[in-house]
Amino acid sequence: MGPARRSTITPPDSSRPRPERRGAPGHRRAKRLWRGAAVCAGVPALSVLLIGSVFTATAVAAQPAVGLGTATPFAVLGGSTVTNTGASVISGDVGVYPGTAVVGFPPGLVNNGTIHAADAVALQAQSDVTTAYNDAAGRTPAVTESSDLGGQTLAPGVYQAASALSLTGTVTLDAAGDQSAVFIFQAGSTLITASSSSVSLIGGAQACNVFWQVGSSATLGTATSFVGTILALTSASLDTGATLQGRVFARNGAVTLDDNVITQPGCATTTPTTTTTSTTAGSTSTTSPTSGSAGGTTSSGATGSVSTTGSVVSGEGSSGAGSAAGTTTSAVIPLGAPHTGLGGASRSRDDALIGLGAVALLAAGTTAAVAGWRRRRASQTTASATFR
Repeated sequence: MGPARRSTITPPDSSRPRPERRGAPGHRRAKRLWRGAAVCAGVPALSVLLIGSVFTATAVAAQPAVGLGTATPFAVLGGSTVTNTGASVISGDVGVYPGTAVVGFPPGLVNNGTIHAADAVALQAQSDVTTAYNDAAGRTPAVTESSDLGGQTLAPGVYQAASALSLTGTVTLDAAGDQSAVFIFQAGSTLITASSSSVSLIGGAQACNVFWQVGSSATLGTATSFVGTILALTSASLDTGATLQGRVFARNGAVTLDDNVITQPGCATTTPTTTTTSTTAGSTSTTSPTSGSAGGTTSSGATGSVSTTGSVVSGEGSSGAGSAAGTTTSAVIPLGAPHTGLGGASRSRDDALIGLGAVALLAAGTTAAVAGWRRRRASQTTASATFR
């Protein structure tokens, strides 16, 4: 027997990794890796959708003011009669329709307004009050409110009591810096305040943006200090010494006054103004403050012009528009989109940008983490295949 022949079959090169078969452990690990990456990649997209929905909900919740139409100039408007006792002082129009009697003026005084008894002006105003009443009653979404508002601090929005709404003590309405913030209260039946109760406005809240829709009758107790426009379906009464910064409207019944002060509210607005002052070398030009304008002094310098932008706060009411003489402030940056109303509540666009920036950072971090994980897993897979 001759010598054994050496085999010519070349053994497989153990240094090269074998291709993974479908179903092999390495293949299963790769599938798990890709599934994990897909889940991680989906997290930023989901976050963007969630944040977008939050900002959308905020904008939807903001409320515009209730439009009063031709009823805007009125401080008092009754359905059957308007009756006054004592030295009441009313700033704004006083009217009645379809009734004809406006009694007690004098001794009551009507300043900056006219009495309209069953005329065409009162007729149209009552029609617009009905529209405003239905508008306020239909506002949503509404926060269910306890029967008594006393002791609470409320943000802009709609508040609803299924039956009677009362106020004992003080309720504070906080606009959080948004002068356009709107507060709407819906009372299923009556609105009654206890003696010496009050409504306090803070954070830029304005009486012109507060509305009380009352399902039957409203009664302001003795010495109550109240704020806003009362839209009562039946009647409204102000007891002795009660004051109202707003309006009182009764659609079907009487408005009864007793030594009260009612001041029709105006809405302050911020209007940007620009003043340009020319200067010549070696001279000084001074602009003096005038009503509604900014004043200042510029000293010598090269010929040119200086433009100064400021803002003037003015009030607008039924009896005309007024402005603060010589009052200037720095340029105002709005807190949010107009109607955002909030503020409702309103929110600044910067909030949305900050949120989206956070999502972008999260996405970048997630992507980097997944990439690092994939490299480690690939290295482990290669090493495992090498040492088989």
